[in-house]
Amino acid sequence: MIPKRYQQMHKSHPELMQAYESFGRAAKEAGPLSEREIALVKLAISLGAGLEGASHSHCRKAVEAGCEQDDLRHVAILTAPTLGFPSMMRSKSWVEAIISKQTDS
Repeated sequence: MIPKRYQQMHKSHPELMQAYESFGRAAKEAGPLSEREIALVKLAISLGAGLEGASHSHCRKAVEAGCEQDDLRHVAILTAPTLGFPSMMRSKSWVEAIISKQTDS
């Protein structure tokens, strides 16, 4: 599911969005990480930055890359030593929100 705002950016600024997506592909291809590893790293970065929408998106992408629900939960729990317990609880709630939507489907 591509967010409407993202689709609107594509319509209003297609060259900018093509450059942005090209930059993302180049970053993925710049090293040896697998799709699964990249998905987990991107989830961790989104959780650490406190970006709810990006965290939800990267949870879905991680599942598409072959990650299990427990993998996503583990990433959220791993935020605790660095970000603190309250931030970990926030991260875990964002992960659980996506997991519950997938379970309900």
